[in-house]
Amino acid sequence: MAVTVHIPGPLQGLTEGRRSVQLRASVKSLAEALEALFINYPGVRDRLLTEQGSVREHINIFIDKEDIRYLDGLATKLTDRAEIVILPAVSGGSSTQQRAQLLFKTSPELHSEPGS
Repeated sequence: MAVTVHIPGPLQGLTEGRRSVQLRASVKSLAEALEALFINYPGVRDRLLTEQGSVREHINIFIDKEDIRYLDGLATKLTDRAEIVILPAVSGGSSTQQRAQLLFKTSPELHSEPGS
């Protein structure tokens, strides 16, 4: 199962500059996908999760355009080729949902590797 995690700018320094990370591990839930991400990029864990293991208040996570707060949270099941978007909360401008929709649009920048 291939899953893509889109990394926001503020966290790209913790992912070697990657805008997106392809997870090739067999992951069935968001929690498993994040654990796979944390194996390669351990610094991301503290930015996304609290010490108790829940998603931090200022972090929004979407799976295939759906906010996990309205799904099953970290237990949300993933499908093959699922896209996970991590968005830190910001004030002003467009809504979080609108920003997530923009990220899901296909663009060369979204799917490129560092330095491209």
